[in-house]
Amino acid sequence: MGWIVFHSMCLFLFVFPSWASSLVPLCNHDDSSALLEFKNSFSLNVSFIRKKCEPAYYPRTKSWKNGTNCCLWDGVSCDTKSGYVLGIDLSQINLIPFSLHNESDFTLPNLLGLSLSSCKLKSFPSFLNELKTLENLDLSYNQINGRVPSWFNNLGNGTLSSLDLSHNLLTSTGNLSHMNISYIDLSFNMLEGEIPLPPFGTSFFSISNNKLTGDLSSRICNARSLEILNLSHNNFTGKLPQCIGTFQNLSVLDLQKNNLVGIIPKIYFEMRVLETMILNGNQLTGPLPHVIAKWKKLEVLDLGENNIEGSFPSWLESLPELQVLVLRANRFNGTISCLKTNQTFPKLRVFDVSNNNFSGSLPTTYIKNFKGMVMTNVNDGLQYMIGSNIYSYYDSVVVTIKGFDLELERILTTFTTLDLSNNKFEGEIPTIIGELKSLIGLNLSCNKINGPIPQSFGGLRSLEWLDLSSNKLTGEIPEALTNLSFLSKLNLSLNQLEGIIPIGKQFNTFENDSYKGNPGLCGFPLSKPCHKDEEQPRDSSSFEHEEEFLFGWKAVAIGYASGMVFGILLGYIVFLIKRPQWLIWFVEDIACLIRRKMKRRSQKFLANKRG
Repeated sequence: MGWIVFHSMCLFLFVFPSWASSLVPLCNHDDSSALLEFKNSFSLNVSFIRKKCEPAYYPRTKSWKNGTNCCLWDGVSCDTKSGYVLGIDLSQINLIPFSLHNESDFTLPNLLGLSLSSCKLKSFPSFLNELKTLENLDLSYNQINGRVPSWFNNLGNGTLSSLDLSHNLLTSTGNLSHMNISYIDLSFNMLEGEIPLPPFGTSFFSISNNKLTGDLSSRICNARSLEILNLSHNNFTGKLPQCIGTFQNLSVLDLQKNNLVGIIPKIYFEMRVLETMILNGNQLTGPLPHVIAKWKKLEVLDLGENNIEGSFPSWLESLPELQVLVLRANRFNGTISCLKTNQTFPKLRVFDVSNNNFSGSLPTTYIKNFKGMVMTNVNDGLQYMIGSNIYSYYDSVVVTIKGFDLELERILTTFTTLDLSNNKFEGEIPTIIGELKSLIGLNLSCNKINGPIPQSFGGLRSLEWLDLSSNKLTGEIPEALTNLSFLSKLNLSLNQLEGIIPIGKQFNTFENDSYKGNPGLCGFPLSKPCHKDEEQPRDSSSFEHEEEFLFGWKAVAIGYASGMVFGILLGYIVFLIKRPQWLIWFVEDIACLIRRKMKRRSQKFLANKRG
C-alpha cells in the first residue's frame, strides 16, 4: 500500500503562508475568545508530549494566552487582511481521552480548515456541525469508532472539499455519495461490506486497508473525475472494471492485495495520463496487453504476485518515464532480450523479475542502459496536482530483503534495486553491474550463475544488501567488497567459492550463514582455519583493515570504561537529589538528538505510519 499524504495548497489554513505580509494581522476579538474557550474544553497529557522525540509532539495551545494576538498562536492562521481565523492545526497535541467537553459552544464563522489528527479522539466532536464554512477537515490517526454520523453529509453547508478519516476504527461510512467533496481518505479503518459509492466529483479516493468485499464494477463507474484511486488491501473479487479505462484523468490506480481475476482489459489504452498502476497480489492472468506501451507517462508498474504468463514484455522498454518495474512471482519464461540497443528503460530504478522461469544469460544490454541506477541523485516522490491541491502518493513495492518479503514505501525517493533471483539464468555476472552506483539492493540468488564475483562490485558504495547465494560461483571473495561501508546483509552461501574470507569493516559483522556451503572457504567467522594462516602474507589493504579493526575495539573499550564512570556518577546524583525531572529530560533530549542525527545520516527508507 502506498503511503498517501495530503498537502493542501491552502495551507494558510494550517500554517502561516510564506507569501503572507510581514505585518501580522490583529486577530478578531470574537475569534480569540472562541479559541480560548475551546482551549479550556480539553486537557493535554503533557508528560507524554515531553517524552516524544519528534518535534511535532508539543502542546501548541501553550501559546494561547488572553491579551495576545491569536494570529501568532501556534497552530492558528488568519486572513492577512481581516484577521479572521481561517485555520487551526492541533494535530498530535495528545488529548487526554474523553477530555473534550462543552465544545458545542465553539464557533468560528470563517474557519476553513481544521486538523485534529492524532489527538486520541474517541468520537466525532459535535461542534463540527456548527462550522458552516469548513472546507478541509483532518481527523486521521484517532480512535473514532462506529458509523460516520448522518450530519456529516451537510458538514460546512456543503462547502467541505477534503475529508481525512484514515487510521481510525470506523465500521461504516453512511451515505457520502451526495457530498460535493474532492478528497476522501478512509484508509486503515474497519469498514466491511461493499465499497461505499464515492461522490461524482471526487478526485482522490482512498479506502485501502479495510475489510471490504464484493465486485467493483457497479460501485465506482460513476466516479469519472477520479485522478487517484486506492482500493488496495481489501477482499474485492471479480474482474478489473472495464469502466476504469474511461477515466481519462486517472493518474494512480492501486488495487494491490485483493482477489481480482482475469486480464488487464484492452480498453485501458485510453488511460493516457496514468503514472502509477499497482495490481500486485491478485490472481490476474495474461499475457500482458500491448496497450500498456501507450501509457507514456507511466512511472510505476507493479504486477507482481499474479499468474501472468508469456515472454518478457520487451516493448515496455520504450516507456520514457518508467522508474519501477515489478514482475516478480508470475509465470514469465524465456530469455530477457531487448528490442533496441540503447535508450532502453532510461529512468528505471527498480527492476524486479524474481520468482519466474526466465533463462539464458543475465540481461547485460538492459543493465548497460539502466542510467537511473547509475545516478546518485533521487526524486522527491510523485506529486499530483488536483485543482488547488497537491497530493503526494508514495508508491511501494514488495521486495525480498534478507530472506524476507517486505513492503517498502516511498520507493521513488530512496530506493534502487535489481532482483533477478529464483530464475534459471546462467553464465557469468556482468562486470557492468559494478557501475550501478546508486544500487541499494542486488539479488541474483537461486540461479545457475557461474564464474567469479566481479571486482567491480567494490564500486557499489551505496549497496546495503547483496545476495548471490545458491549459484555456482567460483574463485575468491574480492577484497574490494570490504569497501562497501553500508553493506549490512551478505549472502554468498551454497556456491563453490574458495580462499580466505576478507576481514575489515562490514566483513567483521557477518556470521557463518553468509558463507555456509562453500567448502573451499576458510578464516573468520568460519571455524575452519586456513592452512599456515599466520605465515600467509596479506596485502597492505588487509593490514589496514586489521589495524582499523583493532583500533575500533580499543575505542570501544575506552568508551565503555569512561561511560561506566559517567553512569555511576550520574546514578549517584540521581540518588542524592531524588530523580530530578530536569536530569531525566536532559538524558531524554540527548537520546532524541542522537536518534535524529542517526536518522538523517541513514539511507534507510521510511516505513508507513500506522495508527
